[in-house]
Amino acid sequence: MPTPPRSSRSTAGPQRRPQPPVPRRAPRRPAPPARKPRWALRAATTLAVVVLASAGIGHAVMTSLDADIARVDPFKDMKNRPQAGHGMNLLLVGTDGREKIGREERRTYRLGGAPCHCTDTIMIVHISENRDRASVVSLPRDSYAVTPAHVDRTTGKRHDGHPLKLNAAYAEGGPQLTVRTVEDMTKVKIDHYLEVDFTSFMKTVDVVGGVQICTADPLQDSYTGLNLPAGRHTLRGGQALQFVRARHVDGASDLGRMKRQQRFMAALVERLTSSGILLNPLKFRDVTRAVLGSVRADKGFGTDEMLDLGRAMRNFSPSSSEFTTVPVGQLGFFVQGVGSTLKWDPVKAERLFQALRKDQPLSVHRPRGAARVVPVAPQQIRVQVENGTRTPGLGRRVDAALAATGFRTTRAPVNAATLDVKRTVVAYDPGWDRSAKSLAAALPGSELRAVPGLGATLKVIAGQDFERVRKVRAEDPGQGEVGVVRGDEVACG
Repeated sequence: MPTPPRSSRSTAGPQRRPQPPVPRRAPRRPAPPARKPRWALRAATTLAVVVLASAGIGHAVMTSLDADIARVDPFKDMKNRPQAGHGMNLLLVGTDGREKIGREERRTYRLGGAPCHCTDTIMIVHISENRDRASVVSLPRDSYAVTPAHVDRTTGKRHDGHPLKLNAAYAEGGPQLTVRTVEDMTKVKIDHYLEVDFTSFMKTVDVVGGVQICTADPLQDSYTGLNLPAGRHTLRGGQALQFVRARHVDGASDLGRMKRQQRFMAALVERLTSSGILLNPLKFRDVTRAVLGSVRADKGFGTDEMLDLGRAMRNFSPSSSEFTTVPVGQLGFFVQGVGSTLKWDPVKAERLFQALRKDQPLSVHRPRGAARVVPVAPQQIRVQVENGTRTPGLGRRVDAALAATGFRTTRAPVNAATLDVKRTVVAYDPGWDRSAKSLAAALPGSELRAVPGLGATLKVIAGQDFERVRKVRAEDPGQGEVGVVRGDEVACG
């Protein structure tokens, strides 16, 4: 029996027709740059509300809400842009605005003092031409980038292209330089620009009644104040903000944070599409007001665009969404005068952006109920099952279900030392933590418990909460190279 592994430019489609002119409104002057924020995912609220929730809402209502949106012109005088493909591409940028958040909430959720109005969340959201799929690609804020020639928005001086971190493009040239830099790096034409902040995020999560997430490990971050035990949680606005801001819960820093942000976005879409909120005009009004008051958008994204998109996406569901981060080829790439950056993997990144340009899904579609992706194949994980309850035969039932899913069980379950276990436990030696996480994914709601010296065989103590074993599988090397996850694969099971 094997020992488980230890831890360790192509373009497509016709050019778009020019949109009819929109009355111009003086854009707000961006605030000067300051320190970097540690928060992200304001984009989730705009994606979920502006893109999804307009379905079935009247033109008059949307027009009144449209008036609340501050406008910017990120496409002014832009030339030599990528060719338009099929579908719609939105660039979602997050800032740290928190002017409407009270002093007590700022203290509780570690939001600090004055906002810097700078960006550290940048995502491309691609909506397919037939409006049946949304692909969300996170662009790491520290990505190595080279700007096109531009005028510095604070000094008025003209600069030739030069290297910087991607999120610094906003501080230097505002929305326009951000869009131009992203288009140069990806060769994906950006159709619309949306910018959101702290306030809209917290209000939206609260108005939808909270968002449910599951975590196999405790999550603690002294910087944000996040303190979540392992298990299932319904996060309200402030706690949700801590969850998506946290950068110090593991060694993955920003990359780990982006994965948690994507999973939260998927859970938010699940909440909106399964709760009936989108079909309730009053709830919709509350959600939309919570978001749009803190949003800046390009002048072309107005009432008609929101309504058309919403009507087309009435049947949108978590399985219609997919999330990934640009594949990274090199961490800690030092650039003189810029600092430590990360470089994208040129081959894998090009393959990813080519899929967006060609309006293709990022991963192979699997039917609902398909196996959850885990880091270690169940066939490589040895398991001893114990019955921690007084229910006769529970140990045999759990053992058989795990074996049917592919785990190498002993096929000889025994009784646990105590028979009043309420929550199923996965006990593991810390050297096999990746195997433990894979096993815990097959047992929804289970508790991970490190037991030094336990060895290569993991232990499952079946508790009173046991209901089923979820199918799991190892990442498909052919499809997993960019870490794509579908919305219905990250919901609590």
